[in-house]
Amino acid sequence: MKILVLHGPNLNLFGRREPHIYGKTTLAEINARLEKLAGELGVTLDIVQSNIEGELINFLHHNIDEAQGALVNPAGLTQHGVPLHDAIKAMPFPVLEVHMSNIAAREAWRAHSIISPAVKGTIQGLGPQSYLAALRALVEMQQEANP
Repeated sequence: MKILVLHGPNLNLFGRREPHIYGKTTLAEINARLEKLAGELGVTLDIVQSNIEGELINFLHHNIDEAQGALVNPAGLTQHGVPLHDAIKAMPFPVLEVHMSNIAAREAWRAHSIISPAVKGTIQGLGPQSYLAALRALVEMQQEANP
């Protein structure tokens, strides 16, 4: 099973950017934890980070026929990423939205996600564990749907 992991704009700065909100874990450390868990779950990951919405969309399009699911942390595209929303809706596999922080408990403008209506579910507020919980959930969903 191939799972896509998409990290949106500025997430390459995890560990440096607002550590009081996002912690000190780097994106490389998150990806390493995801790869380790993927190995334990018997799945493969294809991971991308981009500060450009179009690159994330192209990554989804490129993998539309090969992937069985995706985790997306849209970051700053959460509130305004209409093209990303549309690309996610076009995918034939489940997509989960992931956020390290609880966006509902932050600035009021962050609470609304334009991405949420396009995804199967959202996991947020657990720091790096949000990604791990999302990967576990996605794999279990796919295993139940395709025994």
